[in-house]
Amino acid sequence: MTEQQKQALNVEIQEAAGGVTAAAGFEAGGLHAGLKKCPDKKDLAIIHSLAPAVVGGVFTQNKFAAAPVNWCRQVVAGGRAQAVVVNSGNANACTGAEGAANAAEMAAVCGRALQAPPEQVLVCSTGVIGVQLPMPLLRGGIAACAAQLSAQGGHTAAEAIMTTDLYCKETAVSYQYQGKTVTVGGMAKGSGMIHPNMATMLCFITTDLQIEAAALQQAVKEAADASFNMVTVDGDTSTNDSMLVLANGQAGNETVQLGGAGYAEFVQALTLVAARLARLMAYDGEGATKLLECQVCGAPSLQDARLAAKAVVGSSLVKAAFYGEDANWGRIACAAGYSGAQFDAAKVNLSLRSAAGEIELMREGSGLVFDEETAKRILQEREIFINLDLGSGEYQATSWGCDLSHEYVNINADYRS
Repeated sequence: MTEQQKQALNVEIQEAAGGVTAAAGFEAGGLHAGLKKCPDKKDLAIIHSLAPAVVGGVFTQNKFAAAPVNWCRQVVAGGRAQAVVVNSGNANACTGAEGAANAAEMAAVCGRALQAPPEQVLVCSTGVIGVQLPMPLLRGGIAACAAQLSAQGGHTAAEAIMTTDLYCKETAVSYQYQGKTVTVGGMAKGSGMIHPNMATMLCFITTDLQIEAAALQQAVKEAADASFNMVTVDGDTSTNDSMLVLANGQAGNETVQLGGAGYAEFVQALTLVAARLARLMAYDGEGATKLLECQVCGAPSLQDARLAAKAVVGSSLVKAAFYGEDANWGRIACAAGYSGAQFDAAKVNLSLRSAAGEIELMREGSGLVFDEETAKRILQEREIFINLDLGSGEYQATSWGCDLSHEYVNINADYRS
């Protein structure tokens, strides 16, 4: 870590209100266009930057990438974007040439409504795979949504992108840079089919920082690797996973360049926003009764720390044990052992912690005698922290997941209805 990066870690980050419209120069909105059966559920959202913005993004590695993902890859390659149009209730995935044409038309309709070039309009979809979009509904819905955008519309937009989500996922922060207030805000959706490789996962983050395209793209990748690529609900990587970040420069700072002044501070704020949204996805996991946060330390490399952490929260046996409130620590050790992480098993320490207390389960690679009733009280809490010290280095990582309940099966056995 450079001295500049070390100094950036001390930047004071403040809470900000407004979610995806917290940053200057952004407006948003959401409404019911008719894609979902229930008229009370919003299903279409638009985010609009009043000035053209630099854009960065990372996407699913699924070979069945949805049509809007392919469209967004082209927009991101161009480096500029001014709007995002998102529908829920239909993924527009595995829909062939017609699906690609529909994604392009969504961009064109939105672009006309906002007087923006269609090649600067990002398009995202989430919902059922293999069904063509109802374009007459979308044409009318996009026009109506574009007419009611506002700087206060971030929450309605966040509501409109939900599918099986139970909670809106929004957050925003600000910090001072060059005497300017820089704000980073975002919204996300996802509670099932979450195991990004870059969940049905969509994330949209906005900032008023002035930053070059190459720096923004690298920052997005770094933030995704530390957040969305460290969350898993069920081990399934969606066809539609997308993380998109727009930076419109309205803060008025000098342009941040890759590795230059202001870059590390921005990465810190961006990662914080992304990590909060990722954690909310795990908390809202389909059928989840518990949030699992695995904090790994003592790893010989960052990759080793991340491998071990994500393997633990991704293990079906670990997830089932926590649902049953069973401190079966052997499953945690086993998951770390097969993760591919390098460490000395004879140096590993393991404990569990929640609002009800903390209990040590393993010391220097060997299991300890512990009180089962105390362990059960700890595991009855909604949020549980798994502390895994590999004892083999100085690197650390955090991952997020949830337990595996009967309700998860019920939700996904009946998803299309």
